[in-house]
Amino acid sequence: QVQLVESGGGLVQPGGSLRLSCAALGFSFSDYVMRWYRQAPGKERELVAAITGGSTDYSDSVKGRFTISRDNAKNTVYLQMNNLKPEDTAVYYCNALSYYSARIYWGQGTQVTVSS
Repeated sequence: QVQLVESGGGLVQPGGSLRLSCAALGFSFSDYVMRWYRQAPGKERELVAAITGGSTDYSDSVKGRFTISRDNAKNTVYLQMNNLKPEDTAVYYCNALSYYSARIYWGQGTQVTVSS
């Protein structure tokens, strides 16, 4: 059974840090681009960061503050979020996109709230 299981969300003060994890089950992890999206209340889902085997990409809003990484041995992708701002508050979703087909998988999401 295919699953993407996110963890690590929570409540943090502005300027704080969180590390999100996404464990992949049931598919060949190394054959997929891994991405993090987020969706704030009343807004569209937006792409935050992506990682292939050898490169990363970030939205302008998080560049320099967030770092995406992956561990193919553990079938896990991470999102290290530093210097968090209230506007980073959203549900964060893990996403897997096949290199070889249109197959896409989504996680259930994890809430990140940045507030004092």
